Amino acid sequence: MKSPRKVLLVAPLLLLLPFHTSASAAHDDQPGARPSKGHTCVGCVLVVSVIKQLAQVHNSTVQASMERLCSYLPEKLFLKATCYLAVRTFGPDIIKLLSADMNADVVCHTLEFCHQGPGQALCHLYPLPKEAWKVTLEKARQIVKRSPTLKYPRGGADICSLPFLAKICQKIKRTITNSVPFRDVDSDNYSVSPTLRGYHWRGRDCNDSDKMAYPGRRPDRWDEHRDSNCNGIWGVDPKDGIPYEKKFCEGSEPRGIVLLGDSAGAHFHIPLEWITASQMSLKSFFNLPTALTDELDWPQLSGATGFLNATSGIKENSIYLHLRKRNRCNHRDYQNISKNGASSQNLETFIERNPLLDQPAIVIYAMIGNDVCNGKSDPVPEMTTPEQFYSKVMETLKYLNARLPNGSHVILYGLPDGTFLWDHLHSRHHPLGQLNGDVTYGQLYTFLSCLQVSPCHGWMTANETLRTLTSQRAALLSNTLKKIATSQKFTSFHLYYVDFDFQEIIKKWQKRGGQPWQLLEPVDGFHPNEVALLLLADDLWDKVRLQWPQVLGKENPFNAQIEQVFGDQGGH
Repeated sequence: MKSPRKVLLVAPLLLLLPFHTSASAAHDDQPGARPSKGHTCVGCVLVVSVIKQLAQVHNSTVQASMERLCSYLPEKLFLKATCYLAVRTFGPDIIKLLSADMNADVVCHTLEFCHQGPGQALCHLYPLPKEAWKVTLEKARQIVKRSPTLKYPRGGADICSLPFLAKICQKIKRTITNSVPFRDVDSDNYSVSPTLRGYHWRGRDCNDSDKMAYPGRRPDRWDEHRDSNCNGIWGVDPKDGIPYEKKFCEGSEPRGIVLLGDSAGAHFHIPLEWITASQMSLKSFFNLPTALTDELDWPQLSGATGFLNATSGIKENSIYLHLRKRNRCNHRDYQNISKNGASSQNLETFIERNPLLDQPAIVIYAMIGNDVCNGKSDPVPEMTTPEQFYSKVMETLKYLNARLPNGSHVILYGLPDGTFLWDHLHSRHHPLGQLNGDVTYGQLYTFLSCLQVSPCHGWMTANETLRTLTSQRAALLSNTLKKIATSQKFTSFHLYYVDFDFQEIIKKWQKRGGQPWQLLEPVDGFHPNEVALLLLADDLWDKVRLQWPQVLGKENPFNAQIEQVFGDQGGH
């Protein structure tokens, strides 16, 4: 019999591929352990929790709550159809188990989405049942012992092995691995599509049939007849015959912004309403297809390269918007080369910058987490050493020196002291626990660490000694960056170092009446949220403006005239 699990996996192909690059690399420390099974367990517990809570909030049956959840999902990427298929396949068992008052942990272990191997700890999110776990689990298994779904294999088959999906899988994986657009007619690595590494990540291409027209290049013949650098400034002023690009941009020192980052730089974000039953509605998941095809990242709202207005409503801007406001000739010149799970050790820099044809760039190197963060039960041996860190950072800087135009600048951003995660969140209720007061962030951290899928076991733990060791290693790596910045010279760019001072950001937020926990992503309890990213960006901008104003280029005196003639310059 063909497993419906394979059918379920085939349809939302684009949904699953982003999880090949999860927000932090998963690890295992036992032979035969599969980190992907840990993610499957987390997903099951999350979905079953939402189903149970939807029934509670709406005083409905479990069947009705499952159908309600499916009705909320968009039809794009076959999400709605896949959900209804999942309900038909696994729904009867879930109904029986939840009707018997089993919690999500018990349901997922019973249906074998979660698994406790011999000698392994029992991983659970919710408090254990009053009865002994083995007794409760056996009762649950008896309830569904004749279920046909238990006959299907629970192994994670690779859907990309299917012949009719192999080519598209290969192209999507290349897009994610190489950080280049999926849709790119002229192969200049800029796109007219937003997602799949399109213009949410790099400035929008203004001519996808001409590979010599792209954001960030020096204008071709002052763009008399076409917009070669996609900044929306082109043509000739009929009053004096001078090209607008020459009149408004010559000598203004245009430059772009490039971020080499991890999931924080990409702005990894799972919206609260996706998992909060009391907030769910038909509008909750309208942006789910976009998020999935952006790897659950939101670079268009990030602190470095965000170009949309902040959804949080705060006045601070991204580094890119600051640069654009300073000089509107910089329009669309941004690149977010960030990747979930990236670290100094696996960074692949696919920067689009021609040293002869393009404008200089400000490159921010911000590997702020994954060199000290991993999911191992003993994470310290897997942390990057200062020697390894030095070697890889120097390798990246040499790469940049060969590719950046002269007059560029590189800013090395230090690592944070992540002890604030446990300090400010561990006793607070996670969104899944707010309805019934039964899940704290401390419980979530323990659950993820048990499954070895924690984005940062070293900081997301009750073990104070481990938290301290992790912060000490982060400080050593930051000092390594500082030493590189003060001792190394390069021909194509100047080098700087800036501390990642999250405590300073917390103090500024508290002066506004905010609380520290409001600066962290509520769902994963790990990443800085949009507010924090914009506050950090604003702080970095101020430090650079005061200490090294030459990095930012001149303020363009023609900005008002550019806006008068070209409006929003074609938008983003």
